[in-house]
Amino acid sequence: MEIEDVKISRKKPIFPVGNGLIKYLRMYQRDAKLPISYRDMLNFTETVPVMDKFGQDTFWETPLYPPSVQDQLYEGLKVVYAKLKASGNTRIVEHKIIDRIEYCAFGNTKPFRVRIINRLNDVYDYFYVKQADASRIYGLELEEILSPNQVNYLVDRDTLIEEHIVGIPGDVFSKNQIHNEDYNRTRIAKEFVKFNERCIISVLGDMRAYNFVMQITPDFDDFQFRIRAIDFDQQFYEGNPKVYMPQYFKENFPYVKLAMEHLNEKTVLQYQQEERSSIVHRVRSERHRIKDLRDASKLQELSTPENIIQLREGYRAYYDNDAYANCKSMTDIVELNVKNVIRQVKL
Repeated sequence: MEIEDVKISRKKPIFPVGNGLIKYLRMYQRDAKLPISYRDMLNFTETVPVMDKFGQDTFWETPLYPPSVQDQLYEGLKVVYAKLKASGNTRIVEHKIIDRIEYCAFGNTKPFRVRIINRLNDVYDYFYVKQADASRIYGLELEEILSPNQVNYLVDRDTLIEEHIVGIPGDVFSKNQIHNEDYNRTRIAKEFVKFNERCIISVLGDMRAYNFVMQITPDFDDFQFRIRAIDFDQQFYEGNPKVYMPQYFKENFPYVKLAMEHLNEKTVLQYQQEERSSIVHRVRSERHRIKDLRDASKLQELSTPENIIQLREGYRAYYDNDAYANCKSMTDIVELNVKNVIRQVKL
């Protein structure tokens, strides 16, 4: 596996949610009428940097709101949490308070992270308030359909609410825990191969180690591992096909090195085939939803014509398949990826 510094467009535009996607979100109960919008979250007067326990800058900031704005905002955010977690049943937030809000001007969608805490037992949870970006929403939907993971989110016009995805950040895990003697390194390498394959097929980009988390589940005789994407900003926008292959990012070298040390060509192919088979099973059970999502994308801007041409030619060369030359949109490329996977599994 090759490692390089893959370039990413840091100023990817926000694509407004089109009418087709709005209809889709309503059909699958992803839409909601929220008391708080992303614009409301911007009514702070100043921010204070958030440092980690070692005194390092986290690139998050604490926004400071006027008291009258803060009170109204906090009450609205509790209702938002109830809608996200309990279909709007506000009884679940009777004993909860908004503990803090953090803002990240570093990300494309400039998200807010909200920490909500139960004052009776100090149990806390997080959720995110972001600008609604059409390509990001497609990424969340494809994660729900094509991956083994479930995602929970709501959209109200220009506002996107996302559930927090629990796990150890991939860069933290690779630095501090990847060589834990209790962990089976072959299982970790296997999961990275599968994750890499999912990203290529679903065209999910920029999966550097800090954009995914490692979830660890103790089993009766070992530990199971799953890598989950937590950032969908770069869902099929870029034209460079390597952006959609986590193996090429230098930040992921510890995982690539682990795969090179513990897997051979045959086992890599075996794990890729296992992941493709799993995707086929999921596609068959969600075929109507996939069709509706595909239909919703027909009039939706998701990238630039130049990026679409570059990516279809890149995938054409990668798979040695001239059919990619007929792809006119990013969703055409994803659809062809899925069709090819189905054909391969049938062979």
